[in-house]
Amino acid sequence: MILTTLWRRRGIRLSLLLALAASAAAQPYATPIKVSSTEQPDAPVPAEKTAEPLLTMFPHSDKWPIFIAGQANIIFQAHGPFHSPYEGVNSLLGRGEYKTSLLGTLYLGAQAIRNPKYNLDAILDVESAGGRGDSEALGLAGFTNLDVVRNPSLGSAPYIARVQLHQTVGFSNTMVDQDRGPFALATKVPERRLEFHVGKMSMPDFVDINTIGSDSHLQFMNWTADNNGAWDYAADTRGYTYGIVSEYVDKGWSARYALALMPTVANGIDLDWNLRRASGQNVEFELRKSLLGHLLPEERKGTLRVLGFVNHAHMGLYRDAVKAYLAGAGSRPDITSVEKNSAVKYGFGFNAEQELTPDLRVFTRLGWNEGQHESYAYTEVDQTLEFGGDYSGRGWSRPADKVGVAFISNAIKRDHQEYLKLGGLGFILGDSKLNYAREDILEAYYNMHVWRGIYYALDAQYITHPGYNQDRGPVLFESVRMHVDF
Repeated sequence: MILTTLWRRRGIRLSLLLALAASAAAQPYATPIKVSSTEQPDAPVPAEKTAEPLLTMFPHSDKWPIFIAGQANIIFQAHGPFHSPYEGVNSLLGRGEYKTSLLGTLYLGAQAIRNPKYNLDAILDVESAGGRGDSEALGLAGFTNLDVVRNPSLGSAPYIARVQLHQTVGFSNTMVDQDRGPFALATKVPERRLEFHVGKMSMPDFVDINTIGSDSHLQFMNWTADNNGAWDYAADTRGYTYGIVSEYVDKGWSARYALALMPTVANGIDLDWNLRRASGQNVEFELRKSLLGHLLPEERKGTLRVLGFVNHAHMGLYRDAVKAYLAGAGSRPDITSVEKNSAVKYGFGFNAEQELTPDLRVFTRLGWNEGQHESYAYTEVDQTLEFGGDYSGRGWSRPADKVGVAFISNAIKRDHQEYLKLGGLGFILGDSKLNYAREDILEAYYNMHVWRGIYYALDAQYITHPGYNQDRGPVLFESVRMHVDF
């Protein structure tokens, strides 16, 4: 990931975005490699001899011990009116609406120790978030814009998103290449090594990564497309926590363990520093090899990841909240009235990706959690299934363009259903009633590289049974995204 500085402003108009796109499109796209002396001077340069386009506004040195980068992400998103016979406090609004979010990021890093075998990085990211999501990011378990902060009252003042140390401990003298990025600055690393990240971070920076479905700035926008919706990972309202990630990397596989702080309340901004009372623990195994064996050439890359997590936090059981309500406590079930310290929630995830051709890749995710304890930190999903893929624009001479399609089906368990049916509220859902059905999402995008680090994308998300309610919807979200890397 890159450091994210988030700004969001209301009312950025679609016409402005399209005008910027037209202006940027007039700029040169790529510089061809020089023609060799054996070729005709005026002959067209073959596609394979055309230089790859520059993907940032400014080139970044791999030799300088200091790393400075950033990005800005603007999303204009709208949906039209849809069938909505009733609405509750946390419903997606049935009338048409549109909102704009703006996310900016500043990534800073320095190599304190530059010995490849024992490299030490210091990382600092600063962010600012502004703007809004449709219906204030309520009413959908798979919300349509991952840039949206779930508590709009936090404001757009800049804040520190990440501050951490990254230590490498090498066990091999064999060095392999590594792409330099905001969380790892060395360009050569030992083939066998331990890595430690300690400090403020986001769990999806290191766990449940998928190169086809993890980047909401260049790929899918939906929360449950870019992350495993059933993974209730430790995070505050903005998606960050303090923790430690330890990872062993070998030639064809990796294993990682992450320990992080949980919020004091569901979807809260404050973290509980008492690890004996509250914590999020995650383990993941990653195998890097072709998943289809001899059916594909050996050079076709594939990756399989298996995740397990256990959360301890001040959580309640949906069943207890329903029982208390039926016994006469309150006007509706209230999960906060039955919360207990050190309650345990656990789950599993599966994540796979496979390259089929040089231009076509496919991926899938599966997720499950026990679903009896309240959804606490990410979103209200107890089971999820996702599959999709992307296709490079190399075939039409636009190698940095991408087309992507994904289908996601989310579900909740029976106790969770009953809680919402009787009028209970989660931190995202609550229509005051519930005629249950799975929340199904189909998302497609075209991401276009315009010039240097400027990208534009068109995105559509068709959602049936928003908030798991078959009395409402379907609804179509349409989005225009502008992204700048610098």
